[in-house]
Amino acid sequence: MSKPVRKTILITGASSGLGEGMARLFAAMGRNLALCARRLDRLEALKAELLKKHPGIRIELRALDVNQHDQVFAVFNDFKQTFGTIDRVIVNAGLGKGQPIGKGRFDANLQTAQTNFIAALAQCEAAVAIFREQKAGHLVTISSMSAMRGLPRNLTTYAATKAGLAALTEGIRADLLKTPIKVSTIFPGYIETELSGKSAGKTPLMVDGESGSRALVAAIEREPAKACVPAWPWTLMGWFMRNAPLSVVAKMS
Repeated sequence: MSKPVRKTILITGASSGLGEGMARLFAAMGRNLALCARRLDRLEALKAELLKKHPGIRIELRALDVNQHDQVFAVFNDFKQTFGTIDRVIVNAGLGKGQPIGKGRFDANLQTAQTNFIAALAQCEAAVAIFREQKAGHLVTISSMSAMRGLPRNLTTYAATKAGLAALTEGIRADLLKTPIKVSTIFPGYIETELSGKSAGKTPLMVDGESGSRALVAAIEREPAKACVPAWPWTLMGWFMRNAPLSVVAKMS
């Protein structure tokens, strides 16, 4: 049986990085877009650009700080009312900063934990409530290859939040196995974005943002339970990270 076309796609964190890259590609595929992020001005510029290139699609925008949990539910439900149905939700908004544990930067680690896990939980709750009502939909969460293992230094909290998000998504999938609702966890490897900062061009195996976004969209369209992106070399690297001695994994980060 062929997969349904997910005509209307909601993407959080769509004003830059992977969210923006995915929005561009889904627009080129003729999909309608429900885009939200904190920076509404950037969303408006993106909307104008995409509608000029793809005038047959519909794009709606909402300002959203995912750490304002009531706003998450309000914005998702508003999109649902506006479009009638939401066919896919991509939980993409996230934060990459963090500091070594015990170095006096609990504030940075707390912000990362709240944004990458608690806010993602709110997004999943809002999305799945809509899908349960519709009896259809596709939930996608953007985790990270960092979720494969506990990592040191600035990655400790980030990796933990992405591992938590992966476990949360798998639990949701387990709960919905006998329903028409599909659930996917995507584990991106090193993809260049604004968050890459000075590490762009210096990190081994890093791909440019456009190539990474294309790999993400291709994986999402397959609607797998899990996918490492790009598949090569990250599927193999995922196995290695899960099975190698921790001392070896620690040197990789």
